[in-house]
Amino acid sequence: MDISRHEQRVLHVLAQGGKIVALKSEAGKLIGVECFNRDGWLMQQCTLPLFKKLRTKKAIASSNGHPYRITRRGLELARSEFDNR
Repeated sequence: MDISRHEQRVLHVLAQGGKIVALKSEAGKLIGVECFNRDGWLMQQCTLPLFKKLRTKKAIASSNGHPYRITRRGLELARSEFDNR
């Protein structure tokens, strides 16, 4: 399955230890996302539609209310690069 360049960048950030925080309204509806790299810097390329694509492809997952992290499926989708850990 092919993934876009933006999806690839987000998956590489997550593979290196980053996380995606889901922003929800008081009613519990998803209104936005923030993607942080392992150093704590905010990544602007991660948008809500991109987040939904990654979630439907089961490339990211959240457990017990924690931020979203990369899954084994996401690691398979991410093409390997030298700087991935």
